[in-house]
Amino acid sequence: FFLQQRALGKVLHDAVCNHLNLVEGDYFGLEFPDHKKMMVWLDLLKPVVKQIRRPKHVVVKFVVKFFPPDHAQLQEELTRYLFALQVKQDLAQGRLTCNDTSTALLISHIVQSEIGDFDETIDREHLAKNKYIPQQEALEDKIMEFHRSHMGQTPAESDFQLLEIARRLEMYGIRLHPAKDREGTKINLAVANTGILVFQGHTKINAFNWAKVRKLSFKRKRFLIKLRPDVNSSFQDTLEFLMASRDFCKSFWKICVEHHAFFRLFEEPKPKPKPVLFSRGSSFRFSGRTQKQVLDYVKEGGHKKVQFERKHSKIHSIRSLTAQPSEQHTEVPKQVSDDGPWILRSPAVQSCRQGKELKASAEDTGQHKSPSLKKSPKEARKVDGAVVSTVEEEEEAAKDRMQQNRPQSQQPSTGSLTGSPHLSELSINSQGGPSVANMSLSPNLSPDAKQSSPLISPLLNDPTCIRTDDEEEVKRKRFPTEKAYFIAKEVATTERTYLKDLEVITSWFQSAVSKEDCMPETLKNLIFSNFEPLHKFHTGFLKEIEQRLALWEGRSNAHIKGDYQRIGDVMLKNIQSMKQLTIHLWKHNEILMELEDGIKNSRKLETFCRDFELQKVCYLPLNTFLLRPLHRLMHYKQIMERLCKHYPPSHIDFRDSRAALAEISEMVAQLHGNMIKMENFQKLHELKKDLIGIDNLVIPGREFIRLGSLSKLSGKGLQQRMFFLFNDILLYTSRGLTASNQFKVHGHLPLYGMTIEESEEEWGVPHCLTLRGQHQSIVVAASTRAEMDKWTEDVQMAIDLAEKSSGPAPELLASSPPDNKSPDETTVDQESEDDLSASRTSLERQSPHRGNTTVHVCWHRNTSVSMVDFSIAVENQLSGNLLRKFKNSNGWQKLWVVFTNFCMFFYKSHQDNHPLASLPLLGYSLTIPSESENIHKDYVFKLHFKSHVYYFRAESEYTFERWMEVIRSATSSAARTRALSHKEPHAY
Repeated sequence: FFLQQRALGKVLHDAVCNHLNLVEGDYFGLEFPDHKKMMVWLDLLKPVVKQIRRPKHVVVKFVVKFFPPDHAQLQEELTRYLFALQVKQDLAQGRLTCNDTSTALLISHIVQSEIGDFDETIDREHLAKNKYIPQQEALEDKIMEFHRSHMGQTPAESDFQLLEIARRLEMYGIRLHPAKDREGTKINLAVANTGILVFQGHTKINAFNWAKVRKLSFKRKRFLIKLRPDVNSSFQDTLEFLMASRDFCKSFWKICVEHHAFFRLFEEPKPKPKPVLFSRGSSFRFSGRTQKQVLDYVKEGGHKKVQFERKHSKIHSIRSLTAQPSEQHTEVPKQVSDDGPWILRSPAVQSCRQGKELKASAEDTGQHKSPSLKKSPKEARKVDGAVVSTVEEEEEAAKDRMQQNRPQSQQPSTGSLTGSPHLSELSINSQGGPSVANMSLSPNLSPDAKQSSPLISPLLNDPTCIRTDDEEEVKRKRFPTEKAYFIAKEVATTERTYLKDLEVITSWFQSAVSKEDCMPETLKNLIFSNFEPLHKFHTGFLKEIEQRLALWEGRSNAHIKGDYQRIGDVMLKNIQSMKQLTIHLWKHNEILMELEDGIKNSRKLETFCRDFELQKVCYLPLNTFLLRPLHRLMHYKQIMERLCKHYPPSHIDFRDSRAALAEISEMVAQLHGNMIKMENFQKLHELKKDLIGIDNLVIPGREFIRLGSLSKLSGKGLQQRMFFLFNDILLYTSRGLTASNQFKVHGHLPLYGMTIEESEEEWGVPHCLTLRGQHQSIVVAASTRAEMDKWTEDVQMAIDLAEKSSGPAPELLASSPPDNKSPDETTVDQESEDDLSASRTSLERQSPHRGNTTVHVCWHRNTSVSMVDFSIAVENQLSGNLLRKFKNSNGWQKLWVVFTNFCMFFYKSHQDNHPLASLPLLGYSLTIPSESENIHKDYVFKLHFKSHVYYFRAESEYTFERWMEVIRSATSSAARTRALSHKEPHAY
């Protein structure tokens, strides 16, 4: 790198990160030997020439500097990949010590990421050529045994599993600094995210948490730790350690200062004012973003995504070659080698693979000019666990199509979607169904590589799909314009979606069940004998509605103006007939409970249902479809209420409409209590799939109240956690990035005897709350004041409910030990065979990919939803055609859109069996475009989230108002004037 004469260290560090397209470069540092041959970190605030006196003779290494407590905090795959390379080199150099089992398991994941699935011949050849540790031969059989169990695991997943195992090891991320205690005993000091550690040899004998440390200082060769007073501690106020020299002591002190600032502070510390006369002590301070700032920056999408390629990954190379070249981008992303940490410049190139250091030069970053390997620099990213692209990618692509009308948008892709434009932040199948987009993410998915990606279909990318304004005007003039017509049309559009939802059970699920011997005959009969009559009836109902609309629109020769311009008579007739089906609707509670019991008692049925949920057609959780018939009754009631409100009493259709409303209201009243219980039961089972570490979440009397993302204050600082509030208990969890995407339960607080209070002033954290239980207290912070108010209200309500119940909640039966730590307590995970065994078998036992559930959306967008919100969402479902436009595109595209579960699902037409893409709306803003946006069309609404902007256009004033109404219910939380009372905990 060529630098200006007085360039600061930060300039060189930034240049390296830019060269590698590394967004989370703050975790890394530049290391070099000083004039005394002692390895030191490059100071980012000092000129490089003052630190590296003879640059031609110095090797500067780019290595991991800050190891976070949980690698799930690393948002970018490239960052986790580089961390994996660091682990690989630490193993080779003997810095990361562990037992043989752990070593073999670590190496097996490295081998999986480099050569792919197990093949004994290839494995033996590879291990013979590549030495990951000294004396590797003794472990080769064990390495291959572990490698055999990683079948189907992608390089990204191998990196994650490698880090998951490594972080549990005592020496993970540890650099030992020799010292002596006051008695002259030889020890080693180290610093980690948790605080300062003391080792004897490679065994940790003590730890000083940051929360307990009051001051760090050094005086000549003496390193001093001043502790906060603690009556329970036997330590003296000040601890003293003797190091080899003043330079060694100052170097370690600097590292401690940087670790404390990076992991504990919210923002970079400000420089101290320069003294007027003389200075005392060191002026050194941490420079750069803190971990919190890095996490916020990446989450808010303030960076451009760039895809990287692994030169030595067999799997990745194959996928890269099958990806279609993108013609609208010419920039070639940099490649990163797989061979170990990174030398910026070196007098000699080392050839051995063991501990080989990666050259950050043009030849090693692999900037190939081959057009067959060109890919878009905009990388598909994983938002809420689902594959998405950046909004700029599609907007730029759409603009290119408008201006250049290039043919490549019609080319199918047979590989990765990262080189093709597709819907921004729109994910394929909310349950992560098998699709080309998920090919590189989950070993459980088996997409058909021959199938063209649905997200580059003519619907979403072909310019010929764009509608002209003339077409729209002709259509508007041809069809009726009165409000009653559009209300009738809403009946038809939503009925189409409802019928498709019934077919998920009666057709797709039944067909799959018939091919597998996994479900008892009694359960089969119970489900299908009660759903098939509903499907048959609603097929005829839809046909009758569509016939009436055809007459209304004048598309039939039998059209007689006036007689057919109504819908109340059709609704009354069919609602009366629907009453005969009530016997089947009453059975749905039994169906839901029997199916869940069957899944609980049969691993085969559990696996079958999990695999069925991965199919594209099952765009919602399976048990949600079992509730659809009851939800549909409420929709009929709402539609008839709107129709009766619109008609004057003298209207020809008023009497039939009012009679139909009375009939459907009676049915809803009869089934409403049953539906409320079923919704809570369904939600508990749905949450159970998202959680690991808890076995008896679903118990009689437990009711779900709220879930959402909060920051929990601990000895490690503020850490994002997912909280789940019930009427008797509060759970807090962390999220993993494995294929299962589940949340691990860290701890729980019974609500009986709990108090809640605001504590912003006490902790100095905005929107902060302290929850004091009988045995434990925790401090949490919300993202906004509004979020804090919601949690405060719901937690207080839950506490009141718990107080009025019979007593404390039963203890949760956790399948793994919960992490009940107070803010001042912290421990470093100890290596254990059980933990390693769990990591080994996690891919074998994992749940289906659950990347786009409401829980994950809340996690990613730092928000929350309550059971009240879910109940309102059930009432606010809508289907119909909309025209969509990006902010940088010129034309409009027609889509069939289904809105349900806080999410918009997009189809090419209403006849499609499964959605092509989805857009979760939690956190989005709903507005009307301003004059400056130059839309100049009627009935247009705008959806906006950070840099993501979409415009949607409805066909009439009524449909525009309806879309605004239902989407507003998802983009803003439910009104706090809830129906719930303390006496009626079920009355959501």
